[in-house]
Amino acid sequence: QVQLVESGGGLLQPGGSLRLSCAASGYTLDDYFIGWFRQAPGKEREGVSCISLGRDGSTYYADSVSGRFTISKDAAKKMVYLQIDNLKPEDTAYYYCAATIFLPGTWSLEFGDYGYWGQGTQVTVSS
Repeated sequence: QVQLVESGGGLLQPGGSLRLSCAASGYTLDDYFIGWFRQAPGKEREGVSCISLGRDGSTYYADSVSGRFTISKDAAKKMVYLQIDNLKPEDTAYYYCAATIFLPGTWSLEFGDYGYWGQGTQVTVSS
């Protein structure tokens, strides 16, 4: 069982930066990937990035966010972060972190591949 709690959302201005946090707890977290997803009103849930909690810490990004989003982890604190720079109005969405285990050498940003979800945090980008 894995528990996830997101924090760090809010109302921000375009061009600003934001760091979302995901606090993870549960069994053998090193086996897991943590993914960040977002869902805007009227749109499907979109995977934006994921990171391996294992020793290699591999990171992956959706093409749509590459360059502005940075995922990272603090293994000691069992935290995963999503840094978003140069915020745009289209980044407005509910952001979720999720956990799953992948076979070695595989990864995915498909929400159906993740079994554990946090409650989400709202990010609104508006001037």
